[in-house]
Amino acid sequence: MVTRMVGFAPRSLHPGAWWVWALGLATAASRTTNPFLLLLIVAVAGYVVAARSAPTPWARSYATFLRLGLVVLALRIAFQVVFGGGGSGAVLFRLPILPLPGWASGVQIGGAFTLDGLLGALYDGLRLATLLACVGAANALANPSRLLRCVPAALYEMGVAVVVTMTLAPQMVSDVGRVRTARRLRGHSDRGIRGFGGVAMPVMEGALDRSLALAAAMDSRGYGRTAGIPVRVRRLTAALVLGGLVGVCIGVYGLLEGGPDIAGVAVLGIPMLLAGLAAAAVGFVIAGRRVRRSRYRPDPWRLPEWLVSACGLCAGATLVIGANAGMAGLIAQYAPAVWPTLPLVAVAGILVGILPAWLAPMPASRVDVGSRPDEREQVAA
Repeated sequence: MVTRMVGFAPRSLHPGAWWVWALGLATAASRTTNPFLLLLIVAVAGYVVAARSAPTPWARSYATFLRLGLVVLALRIAFQVVFGGGGSGAVLFRLPILPLPGWASGVQIGGAFTLDGLLGALYDGLRLATLLACVGAANALANPSRLLRCVPAALYEMGVAVVVTMTLAPQMVSDVGRVRTARRLRGHSDRGIRGFGGVAMPVMEGALDRSLALAAAMDSRGYGRTAGIPVRVRRLTAALVLGGLVGVCIGVYGLLEGGPDIAGVAVLGIPMLLAGLAAAAVGFVIAGRRVRRSRYRPDPWRLPEWLVSACGLCAGATLVIGANAGMAGLIAQYAPAVWPTLPLVAVAGILVGILPAWLAPMPASRVDVGSRPDEREQVAA
C-alpha cells in the first residue's frame, strides 16, 4: 500500500510568481479608494504571508511595510490638516491662517479643517498604505537571492543592483532586533535619540556589509560575463528594449487611466501594452546572447506558479475592468460625505487573491522533519 500526502510537495515557490500575485493586488488597490476594499486587500495579503512565508529574515519585512504604511497615512492626513484648509463640508476645527508672500499665491497654511478633507486624505493615504502592503507581501514571500536568478540575462547589471538593494531592507529588519538585544544585555538603553543612534549605525553598517559581500561574491563567480556582439546588434537591441519599455509604459497608463471609456482603453492601452511587451521580449532575447552564465538548480515554473499568478492577475483585472466600466462603489465619495458601498463583484475578485494560501506549496523550511517528502511516501507490504 502506498500512502501519499494530498497536495503539492513542500518546496519554495518561484519568486516571480509571488511578485506577479502581489502586483496584481497592487493594481487592484490602485483602481479604488473604497476603504473596505483596500482593507480587504491588506487582509488578503497578510493572510497569504502568514500562511506561506518561510522563517527567513526577509519574511519579517511585511510588518515593517505595514508600519511604514501607517506612517504614510498619518503624513497624508497631517498634510491635509496643514495645507488643505478652506474646503467644503462640516468644519471639524480651525487653525490660524499664516500669511504668505505674493509668489506663494494659491498655497494656504492653516484654515478650516473639514470632514470632507479628512475623508479625502484618509482614502488617498489608505490607498498608498495598501500599495506598500502589497510590495511588503512580495518581499516577505520571495527570496531576493533566488529572484536574481530569474532576471533576464540582458539585465544582469540591473539585477545585481536590484538584488543588493532588496537584500538591504530585510537584513536591516533582522539586525534591529539583534542590536537592540545586544544593547540591553550591555546595560544600554535603546530608546530616545541617543538610543536610536546607537541602534541605527550598527544596523546600517551590517546591512551594507552583507549586501556588498553578496555583490562581491556574485562578481567573483563570474556573474554577468559577456560575449562579443557587433555594434549594429547592440544598437538594435537597445532600440527594441527602450521602445518596448516605452510602449509598456504607455499601455499601462492607458489601461489604468482609461476611465469609463472602454473604447479609449482598447485603442491606447491594450495594443500598446502588447506591442511593447513583444518588442521588449525580442530585445531581451537578443541581448541575452551576450551574457553567458550557468544556473545551479534553476527554479521550476509549474502548475502552482501558474495558479498563484492567475489569482493575483484575476484580482487586478476585476477591478481594472470594473473601474473602466464605471462600477459603482470603487471610488468612495467624500464631497459630500457618503457611507461607502461594497460592490460584491470587486469583493469576489479580491478574495480570489487569497487562494494562494492553499494553492501554493508549503515552504520546505516550515515542514517538520518527520513530514519531509522522502518520509511522506511510505511503501508497505
